[in-house]
Amino acid sequence: MYSTTFLDLPALAQAQGTVSLPGSKSISNRVLLLAALSQGTTVVHDLLDSDDTRVMLQALQQLGCAVEPAAIVPGQPVRITGLSGRLPAGASARLFMGNAGTAMRPLTAALSVLGGDFQLSGVPRMHERPIGDLVDALRQLGCRIDYLGNPGFPPLHIQPPDFSALQDQPIQVRGDVSSQFLTSLLMALPLLAATRDIRIEVVGELISKPYIHITLELLARFGIAVHNEDWQRFTIPAGSHYRSPGEIHVEADASSASYFIALGAIAADSAEGVRILGVGQDSIQGDIRFIEAARAMGAEVEGGPNWLRIRRGAWPLKAISLDCNHIPDAAMTLATMALYADGTTTLSNIASWRVKETDRIAAMTLELRKLGAVVEEGADYIRITPPATGADWHAASIHTYDDHRVAMCFSLAAFNPAGLPVRIEDPKCVAKTFPDYFEALFSVCATAREHIPVICIDGPTASGKGTIAAEVAQALGYHLLDSGALYRLTGLAASRAGMELDEAHSAQIAALARELPVRFDAEQRIWLGNEDVTLALRSEESGMNASRVSALPAVREALMDLQLSFQQLPGLVADGRDMGTVIFPHAPLKVYLSASAACRAERRHKQLISKGIAANIDALRADLEARDARDMNRSVAPLKPAQDSLLLDSSALSIEEVAAQVLAWWQERRPFGRG
Repeated sequence: MYSTTFLDLPALAQAQGTVSLPGSKSISNRVLLLAALSQGTTVVHDLLDSDDTRVMLQALQQLGCAVEPAAIVPGQPVRITGLSGRLPAGASARLFMGNAGTAMRPLTAALSVLGGDFQLSGVPRMHERPIGDLVDALRQLGCRIDYLGNPGFPPLHIQPPDFSALQDQPIQVRGDVSSQFLTSLLMALPLLAATRDIRIEVVGELISKPYIHITLELLARFGIAVHNEDWQRFTIPAGSHYRSPGEIHVEADASSASYFIALGAIAADSAEGVRILGVGQDSIQGDIRFIEAARAMGAEVEGGPNWLRIRRGAWPLKAISLDCNHIPDAAMTLATMALYADGTTTLSNIASWRVKETDRIAAMTLELRKLGAVVEEGADYIRITPPATGADWHAASIHTYDDHRVAMCFSLAAFNPAGLPVRIEDPKCVAKTFPDYFEALFSVCATAREHIPVICIDGPTASGKGTIAAEVAQALGYHLLDSGALYRLTGLAASRAGMELDEAHSAQIAALARELPVRFDAEQRIWLGNEDVTLALRSEESGMNASRVSALPAVREALMDLQLSFQQLPGLVADGRDMGTVIFPHAPLKVYLSASAACRAERRHKQLISKGIAANIDALRADLEARDARDMNRSVAPLKPAQDSLLLDSSALSIEEVAAQVLAWWQERRPFGRG
């Protein structure tokens, strides 16, 4: 997951390949709560690992649920032993819900009915999301809920209920603000249905019916058969009680699928297209109907029980006017698809956007305009006219409002016809539902090599270039290449394979070098496959082997190909002698670090002493000066800055100051200004 301040997406051109989607947030959090309320143990497969599900799991454990393992482990099921519809006498807790509406609202309803003393709070945005209609409905039953801040909004204080005046009349709840209010009641009120029918009546139009369909489907899996009368009245029959289904599988998230459906419609012009695994056309999630809207805009979509394949059909896409009440979350993706349409697209009946993680109508309007679109917003609609020509597009830094869907939607703007990059601010906000979204996106996207940015950092031994390269790569979310380690890696791998390091075996060594499974991480560790070989590469033998293989022309050519292969989305920071002069001569930023021999010797001395290695500072300085002389007079790749390098003397600067200067230079070269 990207944890950088921002993530710059280069101009993207094509998409093809396969994406496996994470589990649905809506299904995951419903299943967790239903399992907690049930009798027995539920084994949950394919649970989404995200901010929202972690919030729910933590809350359930605070309430006394046995959860194994205690945290979500990818690929492992989660076992939840339910509370059998009861909390211990005197139960109390303070629960932090983050910005997870799928946790805050259902837990409010369940805890109000179960009884106990609880405080529920969240992030500031959660305290701006309405919950008053749910509280009003619960108070009709005798639940005791107080507002700790603004009336109608969290945080809340829940105390044991008084059901002595419980009547047979229906519990009324508004349906036109959020379907989560009705979902919360449907999941909580079976706890009161032991001896009587419980009826719920929706006041006004029920929005987002597909999400209620998910709730009803899952309730049935846990033994609760709710009678649905035309989406206006719901009856939970007397004698209802929760029973674990034993095992349950979480579908992949249909809302997350919308970004890759849109991706296929915009950029998959090959026969392979974009293939999505984990959700199919028979999904119980209402957002699967996004397929209908994508087809209306020109996408070619086929699928089966657990897969979809999308290709570009009509191009440009067709503008549409659509009532989006049935796909409120996925409809946001249509707003960015509209950037590629042949006219004005209108998305209506989306008032619920205004009470989500942010005011999504206002957010989408502002950010679409940054890109050059003409946008009109209303109380419950948005109307988008795309930039008239490629020249009307703008490079934009997209503010994401701590809203995962804003970040994912605007990633699609990187396919703009002007070939402009797009900056996504706070990319880690996608962790709410899809922590690895950008990695998944890059895995199926392609662009011209020259569109993938490269920063080259060079300098003499002990100038700190490796450390600075790692710092800059981490700050930008870019890949890292320590080119100086590649010859040592080649020598290590070849000697392990039993090869003689001579000209007679150069073809074999070159073939091995071209396919080295090497990667470099932010901690400056070097990995060969799954093995950390950092220490092994520091040995004297490793250095000697590196010298032997570097003398082989075939190996040097192979390693050039390997180094070029590191230029991958979203970008690369390359550290090494000939990065800016030979391998990436057109890199937009080249930095040459220098420092006095005395300063470098002092740094190296401190580094060695900290590792318990004895060292003499005068000897280190003499060695560095001799090595500088050799490196500057080498016949191949001599030590010298590229002609267009920016020179930076780091003698009096800290690592943080040097990295900040490199990043400042990089910002000056970006079309977004200073972020």
